[in-house]
Amino acid sequence: MISVYDASLIQFPQILDIRGNLTFIEQERHIPFKIARVYWIYDVPGGEQRGEHAFRDQEEVIIALSGSFDVFLDDGNAQKIVHLNRAYHGLYVPRMIWRRMQNFSTNAVAYVLANYPFTTGDYIRDYREYKALMQEGK
Repeated sequence: MISVYDASLIQFPQILDIRGNLTFIEQERHIPFKIARVYWIYDVPGGEQRGEHAFRDQEEVIIALSGSFDVFLDDGNAQKIVHLNRAYHGLYVPRMIWRRMQNFSTNAVAYVLANYPFTTGDYIRDYREYKALMQEGK
């Protein structure tokens, strides 16, 4: 059974330089999947939240490229909040974990790497439906 405890923080390589630092990510080396889609969220107004859904098949790594925000995770039984504020950290979120991004700082940018192309049918947007699927062990 998938749990919020399967979500984990990944530290990416850093090349430190007085002229500015560099971090890189290689699929299937630093993250546990091949990248099929990349998207980013920015200009989030104060107090707004993003997400509020789970994916049937999609796995993600969420990175705070700029600024900070919290990622609220829920597996139908347990919840946890992960604060992201470093461009060299990514939060791995497995499939079937409900997520919500919140508490965005000014000019925050959430950069998301996904293993699955955009498909409307992959989204579970109703929390009651999500809870029922988790109780069935989907």
